[in-house]
Amino acid sequence: MKKQRIPAIEYIRGISMLGVIGIHTGSQYLGNPGTNVHLIALFEIFTRFSVPIFFFISAFGLFYNMDLQEKFHYKDFLQRRFKTVLVPYLAWSAFYMLHYTFLYHDPSLLSLPIIFKYLFFGFACYQLYFLVIMLWFYLLMPIWIFMVKRMTSVYLVLLLIAQIAFDYYSSFIMNPYGIENQLLKALLVNRLNYWVLHYVFIFVLGGYLAVHYIDFQHFMKKRRTEIYVFAAASMASLLSYYYYLIYAKGYDVEGAINTAHQLCPAGIFYTIGASLFLFTVFSNNNASSKFHDLLAFLGRHSYFAYLFHPVIITYLSLLLAWNNLLMTGKTALLFYLLVVTLSLFVAAIVRKIGNKLPWLNRLTIGIAPKRTS
Repeated sequence: MKKQRIPAIEYIRGISMLGVIGIHTGSQYLGNPGTNVHLIALFEIFTRFSVPIFFFISAFGLFYNMDLQEKFHYKDFLQRRFKTVLVPYLAWSAFYMLHYTFLYHDPSLLSLPIIFKYLFFGFACYQLYFLVIMLWFYLLMPIWIFMVKRMTSVYLVLLLIAQIAFDYYSSFIMNPYGIENQLLKALLVNRLNYWVLHYVFIFVLGGYLAVHYIDFQHFMKKRRTEIYVFAAASMASLLSYYYYLIYAKGYDVEGAINTAHQLCPAGIFYTIGASLFLFTVFSNNNASSKFHDLLAFLGRHSYFAYLFHPVIITYLSLLLAWNNLLMTGKTALLFYLLVVTLSLFVAAIVRKIGNKLPWLNRLTIGIAPKRTS
């Protein structure tokens, strides 16, 4: 029996896409020596939940539609998931490697060693590493099923503690740069691009809440105020850490955002707070139908926009450079709006074309037309 669709999953996906574009816009704005620290906080800190929350909703969707009492068909699962992630990953990687080869006249990007390296780490473009980590989550799915089946609130707390400890060690203590073996060094230096261990807790939490969705619904209704307070407190904690690094520790803006990120303790709690907050808000049906339509539109086209938006960023940045324009605060905000608008516009056009040419949707977003009986 097919379960009822949960619009909140799609809505959160759309909001997360907007956050990711904000982070990448902030990276462009950092080129301004007179960067406004508060605008960077908006672009780079406020949005830090955006990537890990994708793992939360991905796990939620997987486990919500899975019967844990039935036998898990690993091969069939991988075949389905690879169509939605691996095929688009390979297609977009090929696109970006060819694109940057011609744009920057660098044929070395098409050598076999570089291609293998870029595919393994998700180097073809800076947003693609998410798909690499997602593929590793899929490959290790039996482990997550084993964990979710046996998960309790006590085990969740213990897993959270272990996650905080591991992410802290990986982010602030581990130093692989002195390793002589170049292969091992590369595997460790680029660990953020493929280690699922950085996001195990938020993935398992998504799966656990999906399996116990009825209890989760009651929790959201009964503890709505507490959820909002926790989300606000977790956001304030991460922002405070960012400002502390700048004003008390003397960090520059780039150093601060590279420290106050989603894997620091405050960042982990902010991801949890944002996940619960957004799910609670979007589970409330009191909003207007137009608002829901907008969220549905964002969610529907979020995958393509997420994968495509670096193209818009590249050419808007080149346009600024060609005209010797500095990215001021106002320009950065306009830049963000243009990237979002153009990415969604192209996404909608390609999706429509893909309805006529199904192979296009299969390659770009991993979906095929629904079969009609």
